[in-house]
Amino acid sequence: MANIPTLSILIWFPIAAGILILALGSTEKGVRLGKIVALVASTATFILSLQLYSGFDIDTSNMQFIERFQWITHFNAYYHVGLDGISLPLVLLTTFLTPLVVIAGWEVIELRPSQYFAAFLFLEGMMIGVFSSLDGLLFYVFWEAMLIPMFIIIGVWGGERRIYATVKFFLYTFLGSVFMLVALIYMYLQAGTYEITSFHELPLNMREQTLIFFALLLAFAVKVPMWPVHTWLPDAHVEAPTGGSVMLAAVLLKMGGYGFVRFSLPITPDASQYFAGLMISLSLIAIIYISFVALAQQDMKKLIAYSSIAHMGFVTLGFFVVFVIAENAMGGEGARLALQGGMVQMISHGLISGALFLCVGVMYDRLHSRQIDAYGGLANTMPKFAALMVFFALANAGLPGTSGFVGEFLVILGSFQASIWLAFLAATILILGAAYTLWLVKRVVFGEVGNEGVASLQDIGPREYFMLVVLAIAVLFLGVWPAPLMDLMEQTLGHLLEHVSQSKL
Repeated sequence: MANIPTLSILIWFPIAAGILILALGSTEKGVRLGKIVALVASTATFILSLQLYSGFDIDTSNMQFIERFQWITHFNAYYHVGLDGISLPLVLLTTFLTPLVVIAGWEVIELRPSQYFAAFLFLEGMMIGVFSSLDGLLFYVFWEAMLIPMFIIIGVWGGERRIYATVKFFLYTFLGSVFMLVALIYMYLQAGTYEITSFHELPLNMREQTLIFFALLLAFAVKVPMWPVHTWLPDAHVEAPTGGSVMLAAVLLKMGGYGFVRFSLPITPDASQYFAGLMISLSLIAIIYISFVALAQQDMKKLIAYSSIAHMGFVTLGFFVVFVIAENAMGGEGARLALQGGMVQMISHGLISGALFLCVGVMYDRLHSRQIDAYGGLANTMPKFAALMVFFALANAGLPGTSGFVGEFLVILGSFQASIWLAFLAATILILGAAYTLWLVKRVVFGEVGNEGVASLQDIGPREYFMLVVLAIAVLFLGVWPAPLMDLMEQTLGHLLEHVSQSKL
């Protein structure tokens, strides 16, 4: 694989396949061929990403599969891509979910299906580009470009208030990213290059670190999203089609967390330590307050959207609690556990939230309602679907043996090194998460059949059964045996902890 530009193929092959789908046209034959192209291309991309995993050296923290050549000479910008133990799991998550999204929309998308599938392939390529970029300008281009297909997905195939949700989503994410661009340009002027590793080594004073930290925070906090810049997410989720909600929750939100560990922590370690208390407070608000907000929701998508904000609060808590852990433990077991927990939580939440939104999509395709009170007693008419939905709901609540437990447990375990009260507050998500999740399941799945519409429902067919079972296997696998994922990240996270423990002042 050393002589094959595997990473570039992963980025550009889905985009090329999307262009081919558009070229096939919107005739009946063109649509049929376009669906096949979308499924084959997304599956091939996933298989190719597995080859990256099999060829990845877990014993080094160095970047691997590197490709680098001059891009914009005047700005000393390079097309520079590569993967390490932080970015590879997120690339695998992206390539794993895209074929499932294609399968989910196979029969239900009637309006411009060719453009629908092409948009997701464009989105996949750009998301892989974000996770693999080692040049700051290239990262920013992919970061902004990926808004376009998601903007179109929500705006064309969304619900009644899709225009409002789309504009709100675009404005929040775009305006936050403008501050990131200012920070990137400033660091370029200091370093003479856009290489991200050069940014890591910049000798920045505290004032510079503080300004860069908050410039990056505005971009990454919106994407996570953190409280109080989270309000765009529920609207976007409610109005997005099922596939859009899956990719939004499962992958796009992870770009904020990825930005913190790739940029904020290593570039501004002193500012990150100084403002760790602020970040932890915002994370705890997301975990506790937003969980109570989820309890009050009547729309299933909104409930899961608020649940995503709460669970992503655990991610940012894991990333910044390392600075509160006793100084002699920095880079030690407690800090490593918290950082590992944040990364595992990102992957786990991607799988679980994606599965829950697919479950809502299955119900919506039948009754065209997302309201909880429109259902009831699904276990009586759709037993296979009910079993899978209950499994994902319990995983979302952090049931031991599922991936939802692993990340949260590691963050709580690491938090004990900082404060028992901090760990106690973080652990409330296990109680509150169980509360709103079980409340949802009780109202939708169990009890007597709610109405004639529910009584007439048919259980899931082979297509829906396949995509949900595949996700269930992944959630169970990571819950029972998380070692492959943790081993993948071990060396890179250890190197990151060593870097952030060294002051630049």
